[in-house]
Amino acid sequence: MIEKLATDYPVRESCELFDVSPSGYYAWRDREPSQRAQEDERLGKRIAVIHETSRKTYGCPRIMRSLRREGVRCGKKRVARIMRQKDIKGCQKARFRPQTTDSKHNGPISPNRLKTIDEVQSPNHVWVSDITYIPTREGWSYLAAVMDLGTRNIKGWSLKDSLHTDVVSDAFVQAAFRYRPKPGLIMHSDRGCQYASEQFRKLLDQHKALGSMSAKGNCYDNAAMESFWATLKNELNIKEPFNTQEEARQTIFEYIEVFYNRQRLHSSIGYQSPLDYETQLMTKNSSPLLSEKAG
Repeated sequence: MIEKLATDYPVRESCELFDVSPSGYYAWRDREPSQRAQEDERLGKRIAVIHETSRKTYGCPRIMRSLRREGVRCGKKRVARIMRQKDIKGCQKARFRPQTTDSKHNGPISPNRLKTIDEVQSPNHVWVSDITYIPTREGWSYLAAVMDLGTRNIKGWSLKDSLHTDVVSDAFVQAAFRYRPKPGLIMHSDRGCQYASEQFRKLLDQHKALGSMSAKGNCYDNAAMESFWATLKNELNIKEPFNTQEEARQTIFEYIEVFYNRQRLHSSIGYQSPLDYETQLMTKNSSPLLSEKAG
């Protein structure tokens, strides 16, 4: 406090106010920082870099995981304390609020095949898909995405200016072209008319995929996609409309393809990026086959 007041008041007067001797104040000011303080300062600089690299989205848990991946051992309380001191804060996602889909259409409803699966432990076994709204000054845009439920990898996505079936079909085609899923893939969605359309069902048949839909009015079956939408909008800080749809497309491309899939640490897969985790699973699953060929 005396140090802060020194710019406006004489040190002697400030010392008298706080009943501290001037010599004691100067001895404190000129004292070398302790080893612990120096370590905190170095750690604080690294925390600031990690936070900046994460686009200022990481909070304490992800920053601590990032430090440990670099070989830095430190406790959660210490990281939290340093973040408070440096006023470093992560993005806090809004609480998930269920939003139901208007399923008033005459299209066929697929059974909920997720009910027959306890846990998805391999890539390209179950994909989930959904649509969300993206505001632009040219009008609403509609973003559809396909996520691998086992790895949280966004495998395909599409941004359109209408809610025509093409928005979900293009996202699925992109995912199928990139990852070539085997027959029997489960493609789960809500009961929206786009997913129940003849166009989309024919697309699933072409790829020998099985359609699956959430129970009526129950979006918790598709909670992974709902959570992704909340994450995307929160971390992109979408509070004002994009100027154009093209600006929205470029921003979303960079977020999904560069940051989310390749860099962002995901808590549900052991604080790894979706692509790193998927690569790890693919390597693990293919190792026995390589050994058999070698033998």
